[in-house]
Amino acid sequence: MFAQDHDPIELAAATWAARRHNGLSAEAQIEWQAWLSADPRHAVAYEGITATMGRVRLMPAEDVTALKSGLTGAPRKRIATPLAPPFRKTASQPAERGKWRRGRGPLFAPAAVAVLVVAVVGTSWLGLDRWRSLPIYEHAFATERGQQIVATLPDDPTHGSTVQLDTATRLDVRLFHSRREVHLTEGQALFSVSSDKARPFHVRAGNLLVTVVGTRFSVRHTHSGLDAGRTVVSVEEGSVRVSRAAPPAQGRDGGVESSEAIDKPVDLAAGQMVVGDDSGIGPVTPVSPAASASWRSGRISFDSTPLALALAEFERYRSTGLVINDPAVAKLKVGGSYNVQQLSRFTDALPHVLPVRLVPHGDVTEIALRKP
Repeated sequence: MFAQDHDPIELAAATWAARRHNGLSAEAQIEWQAWLSADPRHAVAYEGITATMGRVRLMPAEDVTALKSGLTGAPRKRIATPLAPPFRKTASQPAERGKWRRGRGPLFAPAAVAVLVVAVVGTSWLGLDRWRSLPIYEHAFATERGQQIVATLPDDPTHGSTVQLDTATRLDVRLFHSRREVHLTEGQALFSVSSDKARPFHVRAGNLLVTVVGTRFSVRHTHSGLDAGRTVVSVEEGSVRVSRAAPPAQGRDGGVESSEAIDKPVDLAAGQMVVGDDSGIGPVTPVSPAASASWRSGRISFDSTPLALALAEFERYRSTGLVINDPAVAKLKVGGSYNVQQLSRFTDALPHVLPVRLVPHGDVTEIALRKP
């Protein structure tokens, strides 16, 4: 009865959206492409219904309950195919149909279609609740060596959160109805988080969990270079809470529950940072805005840094062609700020600031101790 009162193209689009979310076979994928190309209106309807489904997942529980109650007379059996003949209105249709959604805004009509189709394709209302608990957005971001990118997340319709990824960085983003999650597996990134008290923003890196509502902060977790094996969190604006994260576990929604913390959390304000590793979280220390932002302008800063670590940091951005074979040379300390694209200036300065010499060996150059 409900289907007879709605656009068959819209119903077909919603059915395809639900089926594609569950995964299509090779044969079904061909059918999907055929339906999409059969009429230009199909693509428009599909884009509209997928956007609506995302909004339904964000709907308050009471609105979803209202949608469900308005569809109590809808059929419960699975829709066999989205290519069914068009539904037509009949003279016997009750005049009261559709009154339940009056006064609820323009979203309710397409939202009702989304709710109905997901419930039917999922075979039960339990399937609908499960569907709403799944991420409304998932994306894996990655940069190659020497690459930086800025991405805007769709967590706010007018001003979404942004993330700037440094070189060789990998992170996964998942947005839910009640929270926003990021897993930084390698590299470093700057987050400018759109404020939403109802949906806290969690960043997991190594064994640390960073929780915010709206702020600007950076997180670094690398396996090479400066602070290798540790996680560094620094705050530019607002405040964040840092704690040791509970071990990853399968959550109710099928994802990793990264928003659980253990031990006492540490609160950071603007201009503060902490470093964490397997032994715990270190003390809160001050950090200058220039120091925390240097990598975003393509520069690397060293402060009494062992030469081996300095080279490893350069290697994150590009191949240096430099090697160190002497442990004594590896421990020599360097300082200063350098452009990652001007490695030659750093290399040429080494014999003038350290007791070393540059020895070519084919494709590589060794940094060796200067002979007396």
